[in-house]
Amino acid sequence: MNQMGVRWTSEQVLALAPDDASRRAGNKLGTAGPWSDAGSSGAGAVWGLCKGSGSKPYQTVVDTAGPAYKCSCPSRKFPCKHALGLLLLWAADEEAVRAGTAPDWADEWLEGRRRRTENKQTVAGEGQSAKAADPEAARRRAERRAGRITAGATELEQRLEDLVRGGLASAEQSGYGLWEETAARMVDAQAPGLAARVRELGAIPGSGPGWPVRLLEECALIHLLDSAWLGLERLPEPMAATVRTRVGLTSPADGPPVRDHWLVLSQYDSSDGKIVTRRIWVSGRESGRVALLLSFGAGGRAPRLALPVGMSIDAELTPYTGAGQLRADMGEPFGPPVPGGRAPRGGPVAAALEAYGVALRDDPWLESRPVTLTEVIPVPDGGGWQLADADGGSALPVAPAALSRPGLWKLAAVSGGGPVTVFGECGHQGVTPLAAWEPGSDAETVPLV
Repeated sequence: MNQMGVRWTSEQVLALAPDDASRRAGNKLGTAGPWSDAGSSGAGAVWGLCKGSGSKPYQTVVDTAGPAYKCSCPSRKFPCKHALGLLLLWAADEEAVRAGTAPDWADEWLEGRRRRTENKQTVAGEGQSAKAADPEAARRRAERRAGRITAGATELEQRLEDLVRGGLASAEQSGYGLWEETAARMVDAQAPGLAARVRELGAIPGSGPGWPVRLLEECALIHLLDSAWLGLERLPEPMAATVRTRVGLTSPADGPPVRDHWLVLSQYDSSDGKIVTRRIWVSGRESGRVALLLSFGAGGRAPRLALPVGMSIDAELTPYTGAGQLRADMGEPFGPPVPGGRAPRGGPVAAALEAYGVALRDDPWLESRPVTLTEVIPVPDGGGWQLADADGGSALPVAPAALSRPGLWKLAAVSGGGPVTVFGECGHQGVTPLAAWEPGSDAETVPLV
């Protein structure tokens, strides 16, 4: 079978599910019973009719090269349970989903998707030309916003000065309302990055033993960011770009595009109650580059971008600029995802810590950075766990937030007491394991989230 026809594993399909409920519902539809006229093509399309509660079956089609989904059901989730069920059936039963020619209703969507992609690329090019045609207007808009942010940063500095002068104990007495009001002022100043940090600041007082120390640390980081913004013209450009990003000035992905076969290392979601953020880590086979793809969902919707963990995607990534910036945007893939891909290049614990220190030099507000630890063993340590070098040289604690996740026990099972390769995010509280590989160059990616 050629690469275009390679089918995914059930675990890779379920990694696309927007939530546990969709995962369970998709599993129920992953058998041949409810499906008819199912088929697939060598170009990465999968389609089928799923019997529902109504008189007409749901028409479901998936373009695995995206991946992208279309279903006639009313669900607002992407992918819906029918798309997940169809992919599970395709992954497990070649007889139920045979190679063939797409029916008209599926082909129409697939062709429309191809045209929309081409049109989007054309419009994007025209949009860049239009912006370039009036640089003076763009400059004036940027100056007005920069002035608002400067006013907001100056006001925030005064609030921090009042807090320190009055003593940190006063923060617990004033309550969260004061900080929420300050955050709203930062939103008015068009500095959402500052607003987010102020909200985090407001949640620290009374949050448990040692909160004054954590409050002072966060105040220092905010003061550093304010000072950096107010002295932006004195900073080297890479650091200035990082500061602009941290205060909330969005910039397009305009670095040199990098085409490679990108292994999907992990995918997980987090939510602040309003916005769901999806973080997808990928690594390039030839470039050795590790990149972060971010997507967002508002109003209870899951982010649209979903990639199968453990699969490799031939695509072009366009990086964002800034000191130590790892975020990138992925263009349309040049073909469907295919299995396989090596773990990112890594090293022992000491090398990971050194890389983390360098990253903090480039971006002092960095919460974590990706690391690949080779030849490490997960070891219990009192009430926690560590990832220790197999030779006993050094060890990194597993971050507290990861201790309650089932992925930690999966990692222990993969290891079996022996050395493994682990990819994760390393921060000031330790490392959060996201993927693992058994010894051997052809080992499959084991997702841990």
